[in-house]
Amino acid sequence: MPEFEEDVLSLLRKIDEKLDKLLSTNGLKAESIKTATQPEDEYVKPSAVVEKQEEEVKAKEKPPVEGRRVCPACGGTSFNTEEDKSQVLFQQAGISIFAKRYICKNCGTEA
Repeated sequence: MPEFEEDVLSLLRKIDEKLDKLLSTNGLKAESIKTATQPEDEYVKPSAVVEKQEEEVKAKEKPPVEGRRVCPACGGTSFNTEEDKSQVLFQQAGISIFAKRYICKNCGTEA
């Protein structure tokens, strides 16, 4: 882990310890604060929030960009183009323009 992240996590641990100390020593003050804020049962430590956010970022996959071709077999978005000689789109003066086929670079499926 980079030094910056380690420093942040150590600071969060120190903050957690101080919060625990304050909540345990100031019982009367904590009860009055509990009514205005979250109850102690629902209290979430900042380090737990950071860990949860890191897990969510890792689990989240970027969706493909809208409007792009997506391979039906593997979900890839990179394709090779080839001329489809069976479909002539336009022909003039001996020059033919053919349709294109898109073949997935990952699995070879035609899309």
